[in-house]
Amino acid sequence: MPAHGDLVEIRLGPRRAWLVCHPELAHEVLMDPYTFDKGGPLYDRLGRLMGDGLVTCRQPAHRDKRRLLQPAFRPSHVAAYTQLVAEEAESVCEGWQPGGAVPVTEAMTTLTTRVISRVLFSDALDDTTSAQVRDSLADVVRGLFVRTVVPVDALFRLPVPANRRYRHALARLHAVVDAAIAERRRGAARDDVLGTLLTATRGDGTRAALTDQEVHDHLITLLLTGTETSALSLASAFSLLARHPEAERSLHAELDTVLPGGRRPGPGDLPDLVRTRCVITETLRHASPGWLFTRVTTRETELAGCRLPAGATVLYSPYLLHHDPASFPDPERFDPDRWLPGRPTAGQRRAAMPFSAGNRKCLGDEFAMVEATVALATIAGRVRLRHRPGHVARAPRPAITLGPRSLVMACEDRPHPPSDAAHPVRGPATAAPCAPERRTAGDHVVDGA
Repeated sequence: MPAHGDLVEIRLGPRRAWLVCHPELAHEVLMDPYTFDKGGPLYDRLGRLMGDGLVTCRQPAHRDKRRLLQPAFRPSHVAAYTQLVAEEAESVCEGWQPGGAVPVTEAMTTLTTRVISRVLFSDALDDTTSAQVRDSLADVVRGLFVRTVVPVDALFRLPVPANRRYRHALARLHAVVDAAIAERRRGAARDDVLGTLLTATRGDGTRAALTDQEVHDHLITLLLTGTETSALSLASAFSLLARHPEAERSLHAELDTVLPGGRRPGPGDLPDLVRTRCVITETLRHASPGWLFTRVTTRETELAGCRLPAGATVLYSPYLLHHDPASFPDPERFDPDRWLPGRPTAGQRRAAMPFSAGNRKCLGDEFAMVEATVALATIAGRVRLRHRPGHVARAPRPAITLGPRSLVMACEDRPHPPSDAAHPVRGPATAAPCAPERRTAGDHVVDGA
């Protein structure tokens, strides 16, 4: 698409839409949410699943919803979640046997489901319920993408197996949330996200009391967004490390230094897990699970010299922006060293937006980074995951999210060096060669493709 211009008109079935192909234009859209509001085919479909939650609500309602939920994801709280994530990561991998097959995507989804459920409800979902959430998510993700790109509702009312699976998966997810709310109402109050939401149903005089439906919508939004994308990111990270042994060796050297003997990471270790975080950051650049998003213009406006009518669908793609060689030289290469201190340019930092930007940026962006960093450090500190013989890396299949959905790898023990043999591993702080000069936003005219 960038070869056709910075803003490219495309078709989504019978709809016209405009795809942003330049990071500065993407920021122009994301930093003006009152003109480019949440909406379009993607959010219309997500709204039927998540209701009027934080992800799908329109801009006028966004600030109050974010203020209500933000305290649970402040940096001071996120640090406390380090122990929680490490415990769940240990639990997930403790039964893996050397030489055995590990269903990595399934395991990572179980991990992230249990973590987010403890954040929301204090307790992890039991094994049966976690499996229901995991399986339901797979059916929902497949069904949502088809419903987004094929805007013919009559097709999805037909009683065919795929439609029945989708409806049943939605019903199961909603039932899980309803059961958690009902159980809490019967029990004692707790200081977690659900407790905050139930308190808000009583009102405090400064804002309208939440309805029961709003409580439900917030919980299902956080459950889904806190499970799927984080699990796919971790699965992608293990797959990419197995295909890039040099990056894997650098990661293991850091873990042997910071966490000798494979000990559990704590909040104080996070600043020292530099390369571990670089692996996560590069995974989000190379294989961002959130790959395509839509906005809708609330009024007639101009973007890149093109007049857009009110109600126009505007798309931006982190996948496109992250794989543009003008921002990231050799973009198909997995290279965590891009993100070592002093390496990335200001333009690269600006072009990398796996969590979006502006005031609609992901509420739990830092939580997600801590979760992924701690989970990777915990698991990679204990075992090594290898691709099985005959594995072929395939191009990602489009869905609402991108990532390896059925990844199975082989488990190997990872011996640890004696503690006195460990040595600090720090990447050079010198700047890497600069990326080629980025073209100025709007240099290319709007074109059709």
